[in-house]
Amino acid sequence: MIRINLLPHRAEKRRARQIQFAALCLISLLLGAMVVGLVHFAIASQLSYQQRRNDYLKQEIAILDKQIAEIKKLREQTESLLARKDAVEKLQSDRSDVVHLLDQMLRILPDGVYLKSLKQTGNKINMLGFAQSNARISTLMRSIEASPWLDSPALVEIHASTTGGSRVSEFTLTFNLTKRSAVEIAADKTAGTKGRVK
Repeated sequence: MIRINLLPHRAEKRRARQIQFAALCLISLLLGAMVVGLVHFAIASQLSYQQRRNDYLKQEIAILDKQIAEIKKLREQTESLLARKDAVEKLQSDRSDVVHLLDQMLRILPDGVYLKSLKQTGNKINMLGFAQSNARISTLMRSIEASPWLDSPALVEIHASTTGGSRVSEFTLTFNLTKRSAVEIAADKTAGTKGRVK
């Protein structure tokens, strides 16, 4: 016997294809949402990790900034202390210069020469005075040249004047105060003694 299907098979096939298409669309949509969610989660976790690293670096930078500020303060204090130390050392080294200058002036000043003023600027000495003759000024300059603490005498000015009713030569003389060690002075004295013995 022959069977004839009178049901609308094309409509059923179409409906089945529509259901299959809807199911595939739903599955694709779900898979796409899952992929987007996974990508979003991965990016969010990377951003979070990078943010934590940035926060850690900011904390370390803040600590280093504090340390740098402390180092700057220490450097300033060190420079200040070194400047004070240098000033004290300079004062300590220059303390005996005035003593040597006055001692040498007492030793080398010839008779007939009188000092009006003695001014020191650094190592340069400016002397104003009166002498009974120009020869005495020459003797003073030779004595300065021979002194172990004084050198480079230079006569700036000399002119005749009257002081206390007597005629004298008023002069201005400059020379340098030298810094010599005790060893050099002792060597010069020894050499001078040997020269005199011969």
